[in-house]
Amino acid sequence: MLQRGPYGIAYDCDVLVIGGGIVGLSTAYAITRAAPGTRVTVLEKERGPARHQTGRNSGVIHSGIYYRPGSLKARFAVRGAAQMVKFCAEYGLPHAVTGKLIVATERRELPRLHALVQRGRENGIPVRELVPAQMSEYEPRVRGVAAIHVGTTGVCDFAAVARQLADASGAEIRYEAEVVRIDRRPALGVAVRTGDGTVVRARVLVNCAGLHCDEVARLAGDEPGMRIVPFRGEYYTLRRPELVHGLVYPVPDPAFPFLGVHLTRGIDGDVHIGPNAVPALAREGYGRFVVRPRELGATLAWPGSWRIAGRHWRYGAGELRRSLSRAAFTREVQRLLPAVTEEDLVPTAAGVRAQAVLRDGTLVDDFLIREAPRTVHVLNAPSPAATASLPIGREVGRRALAALAGT
Repeated sequence: MLQRGPYGIAYDCDVLVIGGGIVGLSTAYAITRAAPGTRVTVLEKERGPARHQTGRNSGVIHSGIYYRPGSLKARFAVRGAAQMVKFCAEYGLPHAVTGKLIVATERRELPRLHALVQRGRENGIPVRELVPAQMSEYEPRVRGVAAIHVGTTGVCDFAAVARQLADASGAEIRYEAEVVRIDRRPALGVAVRTGDGTVVRARVLVNCAGLHCDEVARLAGDEPGMRIVPFRGEYYTLRRPELVHGLVYPVPDPAFPFLGVHLTRGIDGDVHIGPNAVPALAREGYGRFVVRPRELGATLAWPGSWRIAGRHWRYGAGELRRSLSRAAFTREVQRLLPAVTEEDLVPTAAGVRAQAVLRDGTLVDDFLIREAPRTVHVLNAPSPAATASLPIGREVGRRALAALAGT
């Protein structure tokens, strides 16, 4: 039902959310829970929810051990893990709290492993330090010089969570509704036109467009100060899943917001191996040869892309080598699981990470939420965004409701 505001403008909704991934749907869910009666509409360009980052990851409920104490990632991941388990239990969604091992395969990794122990304790996460004999209690086939066990890590089906959020939110969800134009007038509201010519008028706009969030920000007339640089993550499944009991991770390099190639027994019982991180040639470039010239040109035109390449070319060369060579990828996995062979790795669907990059080449490591007149932009929400989606949704929803009150 249309409601008329000042100047006789007819509004289709109070809050319009662009993006039907888990963050956008969690935001809609949070708004309708916090302020019943608020009319929320979600525009999603695909035929259903969770078709991109939400539905193309390893399904891990992250504990929050990796993230700087006090950061949004740390706060939201720790809270979000507990809330995600509770949400799945409440709605009967498949999930399991399995714990995971983070394994140092060489002695030079021990200082970083010990730093993770300290970080976990600062974030209030229970951590158990293990010697090799104790590691075998959890993973008999995994090898390393030391490990830590993080008991609050789990797995679930984030696509199922997104569908449940859509159903429970009470919001109007419009699929196949790609945003092509935004007209925002601070005194009047926001009008959004979709590809089929439909116009939706709202008092407040929330941008949760993921891989396209910077483009949506510019459509709204805002310069986000960053660009999304897409990284493709390639996965394999393990032909012999009995080799891995749960979740096994390497010690990450703190210079990068990537966790390295890990082994994950998903909620479906399959063991997923990956991802690596190589530049994608399109924002939805799930295949190696998928190229969208306009998007690739935008990436190459952003100065931060070249500064990343110049600063981290050795790291990138290693990732590219493992992308092109299954033998090289296998050798990386064998650092953790010596029994695996090249024939054990079965290619499966890839994902693309929406990584925000600043002009100076900085990889944005925390969630990035910015506000503009009548607008809230979520400009960086990579892993652990799915884990943290419920508290992220509450934070974005709080800001949207504050903007709504200001109208």
